[in-house]
Amino acid sequence: MRLWFGKGAWASHAARQRINDIAPDQVGSIAIIRHAALGDMLLTRPFILECRRHFPNAKITLSLVSNYTRGAPEDIVDRIHVIPGTDQRDVSRSTQIRKMKELGYHDLIFDAAATSRSFWVCKLNRAMLKVGYPYRQLQRRLFYDVAILRSAMRYETDAMLDMLHAFGFKSEYPLRFNLPGEVLKRERPYIVYFTSASMPEKCWPNNRFATLIGLAGKELPEYDHLVLKGVGSSESIDSIMSTLKNENAFAYEAQTVDATTALIKGARAVVSNDTGIRHLAVAAEVPTVGIFLQAERHHAEPYRYWLRYPIHEVAMRADGMAPDVEEVFPLLQKVLQARKAG
Repeated sequence: MRLWFGKGAWASHAARQRINDIAPDQVGSIAIIRHAALGDMLLTRPFILECRRHFPNAKITLSLVSNYTRGAPEDIVDRIHVIPGTDQRDVSRSTQIRKMKELGYHDLIFDAAATSRSFWVCKLNRAMLKVGYPYRQLQRRLFYDVAILRSAMRYETDAMLDMLHAFGFKSEYPLRFNLPGEVLKRERPYIVYFTSASMPEKCWPNNRFATLIGLAGKELPEYDHLVLKGVGSSESIDSIMSTLKNENAFAYEAQTVDATTALIKGARAVVSNDTGIRHLAVAAEVPTVGIFLQAERHHAEPYRYWLRYPIHEVAMRADGMAPDVEEVFPLLQKVLQARKAG
């Protein structure tokens, strides 16, 4: 292999010498470190599939943290390695180190997390090359042999793929997710709305969601409009459903990951806050409208999570305030039309 960059990335002197002795078809093992929740985990699938394609003889290990295993793409890796996360704070330091070392030697280690735990996993395990995309330049010399400067203005999956582009590999576009799962079959086509998020600061106001769904129900009568229930007590949709008078608007509950995946895969579009449900829709190749707002304690990152295809749009305002219904509904119409055109 060779390095295919001048600026915008970094490699140690030793790595520049060593990389000439590495042939893609001779790489026998790859570790990918990804410490992320369901949504970001889904965005890792194209990177794993590209590693499969460019390193055809490599066994792939995916390294996770115990609090973020939901949605792990077990179907496209050979081994899962798990270290203690925030749900196991009582685990001793010696046990944590032992679990980190269980990753073992790999020809290539890709750190697609850049967290304090992933730095230690990199440090405690050997590899011919360790590759990462940290935000800070100091971290590159401490933990990696090759480092790509990471930007939150690029789609997260594209930023991950830059770690492969550094070696001159051409990644496929459109991105391949190959998301497994059944497709929910209903008599009428439907649109899904998800009104919750991991933080209240990321949520579009319920009254605006109710107004949007009411408007969409009238203007798009050929669709059913399903409001997906959240799992937490703070994710109630009662206030939204109580105001809706549309005969084609319904509350919907999916109690498992498989049921949620089937629902999303069968949808004609998904309207959601910045949350994992939207990432699931992107991975299922379903049109999305993501709603982004910036509160005092929350820094929205629309560009990091906006796949710039015609079937995906984001509703955002430059001042960070919540967009109006009149700004969101045309985007829903746009992505529905883009799907029909595609």
